[in-house]
Amino acid sequence: MRRSLPYLFLTAVLFAQSSSVVEITAEPHHHQVLVNDQVRVFTVDVPAHSETLMHSHRHDYVQVTLQGAQIVNSVEGKTPVSTNHADGDVRFVPAPFSHILRNLSPKPFRDLNIELLQDAKLRSSPPKWDEDRGLDILHGGTKEILFVRDSVRVSLLELQPGGMVPLHQHIGPHLVVALTDYELRSDVQGKPPSKFTMKQGATDWVPGGYSHTLTNTGHTAAKFITVEFH
Repeated sequence: MRRSLPYLFLTAVLFAQSSSVVEITAEPHHHQVLVNDQVRVFTVDVPAHSETLMHSHRHDYVQVTLQGAQIVNSVEGKTPVSTNHADGDVRFVPAPFSHILRNLSPKPFRDLNIELLQDAKLRSSPPKWDEDRGLDILHGGTKEILFVRDSVRVSLLELQPGGMVPLHQHIGPHLVVALTDYELRSDVQGKPPSKFTMKQGATDWVPGGYSHTLTNTGHTAAKFITVEFH
């Protein structure tokens, strides 16, 4: 049976796309900024009206949008989907899959991909959190549990100047992602107070095994995400 030229051309294009998938570490818009035995963190910067290469995601990940845009997500083997990513959006993205991200906006798109390297093990772990949803009203702030996936709890905290997170315990480690620039003071039980600053988009891996209070000592609101491992 004869095939038309347009059909053959389309088939060739699709084959070329599917056969040229690169690893996420080889995709030039993805930049690894942190890695340990639990997570691998990439900043993703896609300029206006540009796109990534077709690349693979082999681990579930948490996506945190730092600068939103209108995005077309073209997953290999599926119909492209257009979505609007707003500043501060936090999503859980299950793997594996390969895709191209196209930025339709006249401004850059910027986000963080937090890969859960132990996702296969975590998926089979029983739930360990007392709370997997909820909003706590703090002294001058809020803490909202966004979701628990792969036994990892993701929360959004916002503290006004002078606001405080009361004494709480970190049994396991957690990753902090700054959504704004801020200055905080940590009062760890049994240790002198310590101050630290973070810039928007910065990440910090914090070991567990301590209890502390957290106070916003800056002059602007502090907004950040925590990704907690039990």
